[in-house]
Amino acid sequence: MADASTVTIRTRKFMTNRLLQRKQMVLEIIHPNLPNVSRADVREKLGKLFKSESDLVFPFGFRTQFGGGRSTGFALIYDSMDAVKKFEPKYRLIRQNLATAVQGSRKQRRDAKNRRKKLRGTAKDKKKVKKQK
Repeated sequence: MADASTVTIRTRKFMTNRLLQRKQMVLEIIHPNLPNVSRADVREKLGKLFKSESDLVFPFGFRTQFGGGRSTGFALIYDSMDAVKKFEPKYRLIRQNLATAVQGSRKQRRDAKNRRKKLRGTAKDKKKVKKQK
């Protein structure tokens, strides 16, 4: 069985996006004898390759080619953590444990919202405070 050291990462369509304070690229990952490569491994390798912290690297959208051995995806490397918090979508921040997901089911949140709509004035604020405790 091959290990992660046999993985080759190539970048295509590299672009520096000054407006969004990031580098963006298409990744081609060659991984013979491996079913796939974890995003954490890709983050570490790209961080070393571009002399950046792995926290600022966001790989996503990988598709493994039929027959295996090769995957293509997309990666963003931000200049700073401030840029990450400002421009990166919430769901990707949650994936990398930089933000917390909303607790409770969708139905619970919707029911609470509809109950608050029936109240008037300052009672809504009291209901929110009670809910937060």
